[in-house]
Amino acid sequence: MKTLAALALLSLAAPALADTMPGVRGVNHIGITVPDLAQAEAFFTDVMACQKAMSFGPFRDDEGTFMQDVLDVDPRAVIEQITLMRCGFGSNIELFHYTSPDQKTVTPRNSDIGGHHIAFYVDDIDAVAAYLK
Repeated sequence: MKTLAALALLSLAAPALADTMPGVRGVNHIGITVPDLAQAEAFFTDVMACQKAMSFGPFRDDEGTFMQDVLDVDPRAVIEQITLMRCGFGSNIELFHYTSPDQKTVTPRNSDIGGHHIAFYVDDIDAVAAYLK
């Protein structure tokens, strides 16, 4: 119970913490690396009713170390494609499809470093739950 109370208090502190950095208005997008870009795009458009805002790529540096220096990935990594999904009026979701010689293909659990989830604002959670079933 104490943990839930602490989490609730921390969630109330978030707006106050945002005021400490000048000019920050909110989150623009969140990037997620996916194993199958077409499948991820289909999920966000067909199930979540998001819109594909733009798509571009590939990005690579076959002879230099740009990918390692700037993105902290293997120097031979390739971002095959990036797709930006717009979901309502909130933050956007940026989907990355990478190939890399040292790529790990195990999805992290929420308790692992890099674990994550996405939460959406909805008008009627019961209606959304019924729709998703």
